[in-house]
Amino acid sequence: MKTKKMKRFLPLYLMMLPGLAYLIVNNYIPLAGLQLAFKKFRYTEGIWGSPWTGLKNFTFLFKTNDAWVLFRNTIGYNLLFLILNTVLAIAVAILLNEAGSERIKKFSQTMILIPYLLSYVVISYIIYALLGQSSGMVNNTILKPLGIEPVSWYTQPEYWPLILTLVQAWKSFGYNSIIYYATIIGFDKALYEAAAVDGAGIGKRIWNITIPLLKPTIVTLTLLSIGRMFYSDFGLFYQVPMNSGMLQKATTTIDTYVYRGLMENNDIGRAAAAGFLQSILGFITVLTANMIVRRIESENALF
Repeated sequence: MKTKKMKRFLPLYLMMLPGLAYLIVNNYIPLAGLQLAFKKFRYTEGIWGSPWTGLKNFTFLFKTNDAWVLFRNTIGYNLLFLILNTVLAIAVAILLNEAGSERIKKFSQTMILIPYLLSYVVISYIIYALLGQSSGMVNNTILKPLGIEPVSWYTQPEYWPLILTLVQAWKSFGYNSIIYYATIIGFDKALYEAAAVDGAGIGKRIWNITIPLLKPTIVTLTLLSIGRMFYSDFGLFYQVPMNSGMLQKATTTIDTYVYRGLMENNDIGRAAAAGFLQSILGFITVLTANMIVRRIESENALF
């Protein structure tokens, strides 16, 4: 019987092999490198021969004078991105659903998804074309005709929380909008028809039908985002500001700080420790958030 089952499902097993091989090579084999977080890595001795240092590699993030700035920027930006992207993505998804023309829907989906597919390297040059001091469009096309002095955007950090938030929202909201829109079009249309018969307008139908039915998707995407609360988008915080030293107060996060430390000091152990710490903190955050959701509405929890 087992042989017959094996033969019956052999095509499925063969289809599974590439994905399984990728999972093992990309996700499980690198787990051996976690020991670097607890070692003083030496190239001459390799991963296995390098001496153990205990938890010393984990302390450098907290001993630095910039520790408060690192965690404030990383968590603060992620919270802002989470709230803004969720609201914006849901609003756009609802607008797509309410659009009458199929051509408008398809065109809009394509346009909002294009930024998500762009590399941050490309986006960084787009932003530079807008904000460059001597040749940027904002200084030369908008501020100059108004008689306002050109702004040196890449040396003044006070502008960059807003700039980074707008860039991240422009690039990322389209993907989540498509997910929410795909969820909305699967709702039972009879609910909307019944509400319309009872005299409910568009606003009431959205508030009393669409938003409640979207709640499981909102919770799922939010929990996934919370899992990366201690990570930052490296391209956004490093490439877009052009790695300007004058902007580091507003653009430095855990990822960029570790990268600069790795490039300058070549300390692989500390970089590994920072990544491991981010994973642990993200795991704890997801568990905590999911526990809160399970206590409030258990059917919307992930597990």
